Amino acid sequence: MMLRRTTVVLTSILAMLLSTAQGAQAHGGGGFSPGAPGIGDAYYPLDGNGGYDVRHYDLDIGYTPATDVLTGVATISARATQNLSAFNLDFEGLTIRSLTVDGKAAAYTRNGGELTVTPRHGLRKGRGFTVVVRYDGVPQTIDDPNLGLTGIFHTDDGMIMAGQPDVAATWYPVNDHPKDKASYTIRTTVPEGLEVVSNGALTGTKTRRGLTTWTWDAPEPMASYLVTVNVGQFDITSYRSGGIRYWDAVDPDLPGSSYGPFIKSAFDRHPEINGFLADVFGPYPFRTSGGIVDDMEGLGFALETQTRPIYSKYFFTSADNGAGVVVHELAHQWYGDSLAVGRWQDIWLNEGFATYAEWLWTEHEGQGTPQQIFDASYADFPADHPFWQLKIGDPGPVNLFDYPVYLRGAMTLQVLRNRVGDDAFFRIVRGWAQTRKGDNVTTPEFIAFAERVSRQQLDDLFDTWLFTPGRPEVASPARASADSAAPAAPELRR
Repeated sequence: MMLRRTTVVLTSILAMLLSTAQGAQAHGGGGFSPGAPGIGDAYYPLDGNGGYDVRHYDLDIGYTPATDVLTGVATISARATQNLSAFNLDFEGLTIRSLTVDGKAAAYTRNGGELTVTPRHGLRKGRGFTVVVRYDGVPQTIDDPNLGLTGIFHTDDGMIMAGQPDVAATWYPVNDHPKDKASYTIRTTVPEGLEVVSNGALTGTKTRRGLTTWTWDAPEPMASYLVTVNVGQFDITSYRSGGIRYWDAVDPDLPGSSYGPFIKSAFDRHPEINGFLADVFGPYPFRTSGGIVDDMEGLGFALETQTRPIYSKYFFTSADNGAGVVVHELAHQWYGDSLAVGRWQDIWLNEGFATYAEWLWTEHEGQGTPQQIFDASYADFPADHPFWQLKIGDPGPVNLFDYPVYLRGAMTLQVLRNRVGDDAFFRIVRGWAQTRKGDNVTTPEFIAFAERVSRQQLDDLFDTWLFTPGRPEVASPARASADSAAPAAPELRR
């Protein structure tokens, strides 16, 4: 009897100790602690989250245009990068119906756009885990006083998803920062007769009981703001060229409009433009490509949504303007998508490179050299013009997409080209795209890379052009002339 009683007591104590240890793990004890509620970006402190790395998002959503209601099941496959007692996801507005971690219901709280999840047991560093969130609601368009409308746009027959920097959280739970790229599978169910266009490759459609499910697969890692789902009436053209599969989607209302011929002429040049850019920057970084244009009033920008940019119809007012914006957004597939910013202050690495690609294309088309465009642009803005006051290497969140980020960014690259010479310059831009493919990058890393390739000290150049307000002196006087005018300014472009 004494032996049995002692065994029972010891077993009870052991169970109590185990329960206490598990509780400590779940609430931050025993070497476990919550992941950070932000990924560390100075401009957007609560964007992204710490403590884990997402590998894949499987998004199964439904959308009803008549009500704008979106239903979703997000399955998030991740790996802990620390001993986690809890972790955050970015998620705004929509109602959560259930949430599990590794198949077991988990506790969660919400505060603004922060969703804090506390699993039943701590997640050890290096362990893979799966989060499933079921949710629904009407996603809201973001009306940012500095950046304008962005995110979910409700159209006459569906929706468009486009915007940056932090729109993904308005329609699925996410680690919403470019530093945590992941692959995606997106299944979208809509009323039969509507089309769905997303990233990557269309792998199948299935219709049942008046609803059609479209499945798109994007295997290459992608920043969350580059994910898009577009629902509505689209004429979809699919073809293969140069080893790349293309899907182009154009609203059927547009071909008969004044924009229609220029959309067609620009999209017909997709393979040519990708080939031109590949000659300069190295092989196209993805397996698929294309573009999307909806006949939406008021959409005032284009966006480099990965593999399939979204364009405002307003860009297609001439053959040159249409081709120019396509060059810009396809150049982003190298600089902005494959090479994503590691912090938002380095946005010039996206926009300066894409704008410079337009300059190279202008020369290819026989309409002016990059130096001529530089000279005309330099002459356009006198020394006392506000254009020169923005530090484009650290513009601040309010000025993130201001015109100098684009134009002065491209001018910086021309100054670099003049300093190091053509051979070194094109080895820099090509090597930058190829050696950092799929990575996150920063301005200091680019400067170090340019110095290594050119074997020159370049701190003074970049400090002057990226971080010093004022109109820099140039080695030769501006040679502005009527035939060297810069191409249409990308005020509406992102």
